[in-house]
Amino acid sequence: MRQSTLVERVRAYDPDADESILNRAYVFAMQAHGPQKRASGDPYVSHPLEVAGILTDLKLDTATIATALLHDTVEDTSATIQDIETNFGPEIASLVDGVTKLSQLELFSERTKQAENFRKLMLAMSNDIRVLLVKLADRLHTMRTISHLKDAESRLRIAQETIEIYAPLAGRIGMQNLREELEDLAFSVIDPEARESIVRRMQLLDAQSSARISRIADAIRRKLAEKGIEAWVQGRAKRPYSIWRKLKDKKTNFEQLSDVFGFRAIVATEEDCYRALGVLHRTWPMVPERFKDFISLPKSNGYRSIHTTVMGPENQRVEVQIRTQEMHDVAERGVAAHWRYREKIAETDATAVRAYEWLRDMVELIERGESPEEFYEHSKLSLYQDQVFCFTPKGNLIALPRGATPIDFAYFVHTDVGNTTVGAKVNGAHTPLHTPLKNGDQVEIICSRDQTPSPVWERFVVTGRARAEIRRYLRHAQRDQQVSLGRKILAKVFADEGFDLTDKAVEGVLRKLRLSRADDVYAAVGRGALRADDVLQAVYPELRRDPNRKRPTYLEPQSSAVSIAGLTEGIAYRVGSCCHPIPGDRIIGLMVPGEGCVVHTVDCEVLDRYQDSMTDWIDVRWKDHGSALAVAQIIVRVKNAPGALAGLASVIGHNGANISNLRITSRNPLYFEFLVDVEVRDAAHLENLIRALKVDATVEAVERVRGLDTEDRAGRPAVRSEPGQGVLPLEHTRH
Repeated sequence: MRQSTLVERVRAYDPDADESILNRAYVFAMQAHGPQKRASGDPYVSHPLEVAGILTDLKLDTATIATALLHDTVEDTSATIQDIETNFGPEIASLVDGVTKLSQLELFSERTKQAENFRKLMLAMSNDIRVLLVKLADRLHTMRTISHLKDAESRLRIAQETIEIYAPLAGRIGMQNLREELEDLAFSVIDPEARESIVRRMQLLDAQSSARISRIADAIRRKLAEKGIEAWVQGRAKRPYSIWRKLKDKKTNFEQLSDVFGFRAIVATEEDCYRALGVLHRTWPMVPERFKDFISLPKSNGYRSIHTTVMGPENQRVEVQIRTQEMHDVAERGVAAHWRYREKIAETDATAVRAYEWLRDMVELIERGESPEEFYEHSKLSLYQDQVFCFTPKGNLIALPRGATPIDFAYFVHTDVGNTTVGAKVNGAHTPLHTPLKNGDQVEIICSRDQTPSPVWERFVVTGRARAEIRRYLRHAQRDQQVSLGRKILAKVFADEGFDLTDKAVEGVLRKLRLSRADDVYAAVGRGALRADDVLQAVYPELRRDPNRKRPTYLEPQSSAVSIAGLTEGIAYRVGSCCHPIPGDRIIGLMVPGEGCVVHTVDCEVLDRYQDSMTDWIDVRWKDHGSALAVAQIIVRVKNAPGALAGLASVIGHNGANISNLRITSRNPLYFEFLVDVEVRDAAHLENLIRALKVDATVEAVERVRGLDTEDRAGRPAVRSEPGQGVLPLEHTRH
């Protein structure tokens, strides 16, 4: 892009733009970068110029465009922030400084530093969202040119960071087109074979459907015009990564997707949106459970539109999004469509205010002092925008991430409500606390002051706020237990030597023990990090020199991995055949009298029966299982065609899995259905295998088995494996 072209593009949407600032920023960047080259061999200044060009598509202000031109000068040249401020003023200097600091932090790839980088990004965004806009444009151009990087490991690291952080951030601020392009570019680096398989299927489908899409769009437009509604209707194809994610989420195959192609109808007013919806539903049958009204209930990023699916023209399932031009601008440009740069968010702009509530939550977590790693985890959970809308008994609306449970709902209302939750009523019926909520559910939380958070809750909550509060409470409760136990241990040891334990005596040796408070000493003893005898000898050094002293025998915890509340070593355990858990699944142990511990996934139906006796539940986790394999079950339906079974086995083998058992469960002239026992490393390995099977041409459907087996007379879940045999090792702590 030429300098003059950039200026013309800015003036096209902002006639009052300060052209001199843009020209001076371009010249400054050109002179600063000088002869520097990119990995592609192009002059380095081409990168900031292209970044600026991306931001002109979003119609951003002059200061942001100038920042894009200057964003690499401080990092990669001899220019300083003082130089930027002298030439362009404090506003642009502040933006460039924010972007520069984030870019410098990205030089580190370690997990902790990546988490700390993300924390700093959140804080920078809370001060001025334009820092993120420049970073997103910078990352987009980097991904467009990533093939020029010679180091494959660097390409993979950048792509993984893009798909985990920057793409969801773009979606969270409503920039859906930018998000989809970032995801697809990263997808091409992370799993090029999977993307190519989707592209091939799309090309075949496009050759068959392109004319049909045009005819369907014309039919919708004509039908709306007949009812006096002027509309612009356009068909579109989804990007490969979006299709790949739908195959994964919906657990279906390619041919069964109804929204590979979608249609947008842009109308004049909000009233026309609902009129158009009525026309579509009166003309063509509506597909049940495929209607969403984001005008009445906007998404948290400000997105507003009506989505519906009908059996439309030519008897095709057609997804239609109905919106006004203003709604379309927000959908295309996100936050850039309603951000007031100098006044920040206008308090009267409810859509803009709502779009930033999530960011305020993130900053609140930072201010509470969460560790970088935990904050990073919580933030990633909150970035994804798929939501369910639930109501309090008083009718107040609460938006939560998809998969949220009554516990998430309770913590959203208030921390104290979450901490004291004992039960929940959903639509008037008592419901297990781990049950995922659905759109429109009315949720009533039942509280008791005698209740405290259970460690089990952390396994099934999905919101960062709930997980943070549960962990915080458990940490404090655990420390209180450690302090109490440590004090008892020390009191016994001191008494055996004829001494009384006092805080004053312990405080006198804090420096020697390298701790700051007496409670820290008690806690260290309680969790086994400090021997009680060492504390005793620190307080009474003369005991160390007495060779005739009889040292008392006392019991101390030897491992911080063992719960102080008590653990019965050698517990026999079995993996439940009702849910077939494998490493990577979130799991719970259930103590069954005479049977030991039966391990279930957290969503197993068997656990519903034990909701009122959670004292029988054990918090269990998978240990590092190394190269050991676990057996999972999948149901696969393949076409009844020569070579289909061979193709199935080939896909499984090619993806590093192994068939340990296979049997036919159903057969007809059209397809075979197999129950397959596959050996995999963990849940992620199984998920990748299922994805690969779904895009294979011979496979019609595939899903993981979650059926219940027969039960014994006592109502206990039946299990096949013997204790400790054929089962990967577990870490287990009794609660």
